[in-house]
Amino acid sequence: MKRRVLVCEAKVPFVRGGAELHVEGLVDELRRQGYQAEPASIPFKWYPKQELLAQAAAWRLVDLSEANGERIDAVIATKFPTYFVRHPNKVTWLFHQYRAIYDLIGTPYSEFTHNEADVRLRDRLIALDNEMLGESVRLFTNGRNTAARLARFNGITAQPLHHPPPLAGRLRAGPCGDYVLSVGRLEANKRVDLIIRALAYADRATRLLVVGEGPLRDELRQAAVAANVADRVTFASDVDASHLVELYANALGVVFPPFDEDYGYVTLEAFLAHKPVVTTTDAGGPLEFVEDGVTGLIVEPTPQSLGAAIARLAADPTRARALGEAGYERARTITWDGVVARLMAHG
Repeated sequence: MKRRVLVCEAKVPFVRGGAELHVEGLVDELRRQGYQAEPASIPFKWYPKQELLAQAAAWRLVDLSEANGERIDAVIATKFPTYFVRHPNKVTWLFHQYRAIYDLIGTPYSEFTHNEADVRLRDRLIALDNEMLGESVRLFTNGRNTAARLARFNGITAQPLHHPPPLAGRLRAGPCGDYVLSVGRLEANKRVDLIIRALAYADRATRLLVVGEGPLRDELRQAAVAANVADRVTFASDVDASHLVELYANALGVVFPPFDEDYGYVTLEAFLAHKPVVTTTDAGGPLEFVEDGVTGLIVEPTPQSLGAAIARLAADPTRARALGEAGYERARTITWDGVVARLMAHG
């Protein structure tokens, strides 16, 4: 009989981003390797702030040891608060905790400040995280950056376990076009506004194509107008996988400057399309893969520095292609082979 596995996800209704694609990829791979696998989801709401405790409690109330009278052999928890779930064989592959109460507190990327009420809630949630993550029979993270954060704030050691991006196997090389590509949710920590402002410092023949959905679309359009680059920025929504493959293939390069990203599969998708990645010194996860002058360019997080890097790619397409080829050699070694074996070892 096939072993039964549930992959737990906290999903914001009507939002589909990297974490959702990650869960889909894992479920597909578990099935391919002979498991009976399904996602288990509870809708996630993070506001008002006290709702975080209710969300954690909701997962804690769920016992997934059985379903319909039959044993569930294992659960794989992912991001906060799925690892609060009860199961004797709970494996955690941590995408991220609730970062707004961890490293992002007091920054523009968090609703939390260092006031008394927020700090009290923060301390409570961190203590609960320590307890719930400690129940895991095996604990991994999606990258070194997440593992480092876990060690810093929780004193817990976990092994990074990399996985290929959603479009792996479909991406291909193409000609160097006249545009750079931005892919991802239009949210503050992705810093698409930084790319838009950087375009003013790049060659005027270079365009920016922004692929993604999110709450900042109108604000980003206004930023393009303010930077006097609106005629060079195209916002593309509802882009399907086939179209995105084409956009990767024909780009000059991919610009990906998030703030302290956990993993950032966009980096690997760019590399698998043989494209260089321009990122920043504070990008976090992308720095696991981007090596300055080898697979891409790493610059300070300023419009001037980012714009100069884009201009360097545009001025030397041969060099851009060489960087992309080196990135491909790095990314092609990351596969699903062994990922499931490590997650499911001895359980």
